[in-house]
Amino acid sequence: MIEDLSHITFVTSDLDRMSDILETVFGAKEVYASDDLPFSHAPEKFFTIGDLWIAIMEGKSLNERTCNHVAFKIRDEDIDIYLERILALGLDVMPPRPRVDGEERSIYFHDADNHLFELHTGTLAGRLETYSRLKEAAE
Repeated sequence: MIEDLSHITFVTSDLDRMSDILETVFGAKEVYASDDLPFSHAPEKFFTIGDLWIAIMEGKSLNERTCNHVAFKIRDEDIDIYLERILALGLDVMPPRPRVDGEERSIYFHDADNHLFELHTGTLAGRLETYSRLKEAAE
């Protein structure tokens, strides 16, 4: 049985650039750097964001951008703070997608390796309640 999420790994062409994104945008704390140690098949670093373990590993960038992404929960009142951090790093912010009332807000941005990140102010419970309410109103 699955107990929990173990970690998320991002393959990046530049460990220092990705480290800067994780530390600046997400407030991540670096807890390990492989340097020249041969424990993995490529240089890597580990970070924590809250209780979440994030690994980054040196390798080729993704060939193209897709909608596959990781979404981090933030407070609505902090959305402008995060947007400033993202823009200060010159990251590619996507225009907001159309939303129905009650879906809350998100910032979507890509890094240079074509990873898509989302910072979202809502919750699963809130989303399900909104969709249920809208479905009932449409019937």
